[in-house]
Amino acid sequence: MGNYFGTDGFRGEANVGLTADHAFRVGRFLGWYYGELKRRAGSNEHARIVIGKDTRRSSYMFEYALAAGLTSSGADAYLLHVTTTPSVAYITKIDEFDCGIMISASHNPYYDNGIKLINSNGEKMSEDVISLVEDYLDGNLTAFGGCDCGHLYAKREDIGRTVDYVSGRNRYIGYLISLGIYSFKGIKVGLDCANGSSWNIAKSVFDALGAKTYVIGAEPDGVNINKGCGSTHLENLQKFVVENALDVGFAYDGDADRCLCVDEKGRAVTGDHILYIYGKYMKERGKLQTNTVVTTVMSNFGLYKAFDEMGIDYAKTAVGDKYVYEYMQKNGCRLGGEQSGHIIFSKYASTGDGILTSLKMMEVMIASKKTLGELCEGLTVYPQVLENVRVKDKAAVLADPDVAKAIKMSEAEIGSSGRILVRESGTEALIRVMAEAETEEICRRYVDGIVRTIVGKGHAV
Repeated sequence: MGNYFGTDGFRGEANVGLTADHAFRVGRFLGWYYGELKRRAGSNEHARIVIGKDTRRSSYMFEYALAAGLTSSGADAYLLHVTTTPSVAYITKIDEFDCGIMISASHNPYYDNGIKLINSNGEKMSEDVISLVEDYLDGNLTAFGGCDCGHLYAKREDIGRTVDYVSGRNRYIGYLISLGIYSFKGIKVGLDCANGSSWNIAKSVFDALGAKTYVIGAEPDGVNINKGCGSTHLENLQKFVVENALDVGFAYDGDADRCLCVDEKGRAVTGDHILYIYGKYMKERGKLQTNTVVTTVMSNFGLYKAFDEMGIDYAKTAVGDKYVYEYMQKNGCRLGGEQSGHIIFSKYASTGDGILTSLKMMEVMIASKKTLGELCEGLTVYPQVLENVRVKDKAAVLADPDVAKAIKMSEAEIGSSGRILVRESGTEALIRVMAEAETEEICRRYVDGIVRTIVGKGHAV
């Protein structure tokens, strides 16, 4: 990770860690860079870059700043307006844009925001290009051997334009509907849209497929995104499903690239459950290419035990759907994801897609004639305790010899009966301390011990 971009884009508090000036300069560089690529290939066409945003109040500011930067350096900026991250990825690829930009801080509070960069294949931008963006943000133009930054401004007919491109979002909605191979008629579905990007998309898809759709978290006001709703506050949807006797519920995060579920009894269904259900479904139908499901190091022991029993192989990557997708692409895998609900179906999408995930769970339910709760049977989840510690310097924590000793001792004691995982957050100033064992009491003991050491050494904020 660089000085600005982490595992999921450039993220920070709006106008504190991430400012409108940052956005303008990101846009200015990308407009020039992709225009220069065209010029060097013998084309005089403007670079074409598509932008989407979530419902945060600051997203409008960043949208206009990015558009100003792009057009000032000669690119045409196509505005999808409020839409999901996976829709930007889909449209970037299908409509052959040079790159895509999503303005969102995902599951973070409304006062944070972020800039996610997507390449022309609809995938997360390569580190090589991101490094060039970071150099420019630091005042160094290193692309193409470096040159005078002054000529990044376009003039006369070379100045770019903005284009209203809401039609692209509508085409994405049509694509999702086309993936529904069964009618949802007679099924009562609850959706929690987190007052975010999916609020004007998800219901349209489920209604078109015939579901009786009930929605919460679909009244965004700029400051209520993820506030007591969505995949980070599943308890609201759990209560909603039970009180309304719904068949199933799906909760998305702020930019709808993840999905968690609620079964007919109001029980939480995590990303690990989704990987188990769909991995089994694909295996039974001979569709699980390479016979491998890709997970991250955060997936539960119980998932691996279930896969072992079914004869399904699995891979473990670093945390981040970016790393999951990279492994899937390199090794030809069709299914992968995270416990948090980022699930990638590589045949249909190049990124995690919450609405697509919910459609796939509906597909399995209808094809198997089983409830979501019944589909979860066979997966025994080990107790897991996760503590997030806000710290001054993430690297300093992990470099502290006393912290390292506490982690090593805990790992030795827990042995093969569980595991300890201590890692940096890729998007926030947090150290995540996780333990997994036979009982929650055991997990808590190890987590508390490591957290005490971090706090005792003065690292906590």
